[in-house]
Amino acid sequence: MKKHTLLIILVVVNTTLVAAQAKYQKRCIAFYNVENLFDTVDDPEKRDEEFLPSGRKQWDADRYAKKLDKLSLVLSKLGEEPPAVIGLCEVENKQVVEDLVKTKHLKKYNYKIVHYPSPDRRGIDVALIYRPEYFKVTSSKSYRLTDKNQPDFITRDQLLVTGEFDGDEMHLIVNHWPSRYGGKERSAPRRMLAAKLSRRVADSLLNANRNAKLIVMGDLNDNPNDPSLTQGLKAFAKRPKGKNLYNAMAPLYKKGIGSLRYRDEWFLFDQIIVSKALVKGSKSQYRYLSKSAKVYAPEMLKQKEGRYKGYPDRTYAGRRYLGGFSDHFPVFIYIGKRK
Repeated sequence: MKKHTLLIILVVVNTTLVAAQAKYQKRCIAFYNVENLFDTVDDPEKRDEEFLPSGRKQWDADRYAKKLDKLSLVLSKLGEEPPAVIGLCEVENKQVVEDLVKTKHLKKYNYKIVHYPSPDRRGIDVALIYRPEYFKVTSSKSYRLTDKNQPDFITRDQLLVTGEFDGDEMHLIVNHWPSRYGGKERSAPRRMLAAKLSRRVADSLLNANRNAKLIVMGDLNDNPNDPSLTQGLKAFAKRPKGKNLYNAMAPLYKKGIGSLRYRDEWFLFDQIIVSKALVKGSKSQYRYLSKSAKVYAPEMLKQKEGRYKGYPDRTYAGRRYLGGFSDHFPVFIYIGKRK
């Protein structure tokens, strides 16, 4: 009887939420780590040798085309309609992003691209794609992460894109923070540096306008409760005060939901975080729609059998070609305003 009552309550709550959101003009904002989207052309400036036809992964035109098709299929299915804005990471260059948006699944949506080359030794960058009928870019800038204690340290740049949703100004920061290579604790200081860089970018915007609408997204290589998020970026699960940010993915993490899996443990590295103005702002302007954050993890994106059944269906496991999508699931939120 208790289970039946709980089910009824959940149905009512969900129905109420759907009905409330139906009153809004909604736009989907998404992020996807696309797992090593490399072309097949050798770039002498990058360590892309393994992703060549002659490389150890035997990366060729057929495999490249298959990956583009799979990734674009996923992106076309995010949200109720393909997202207005999508942050990407692990793209080799602008050309692979251009190839992605020209695929049959995305071509009709006319996605435009913002991309800057990064110094990352592996040759992977971040990028933003957007539908110009919804979002109009007004400016963009790339920020370099450095470590004064290790001058030769290089990693992905952070991308700031400013634009307008129906005249409503929005700032988006796309990230791919340093990995946990060498161990979580040993590598943590670099993610803290990345978090503080994102925080400085956010502060520059919030100091200019305390009601700035800001979205931070990316593969942060840390979970929502790690110090880089709570102490460095100052992003929390609670409604934000002052310049603090709201981590829309934190409630999902508390429920055990993740975007990637390692040694049978789920991690939620892929996150979308918003400023106070997007949580508490006027309903007549765009704001974050409560509880709209999702990890997109349909069966299509999961391994179907074997030791790693239920894990993200990735392209490679080491050198072994699996022909899947990515080792991460994509994430998304909705922003909306009253119709």
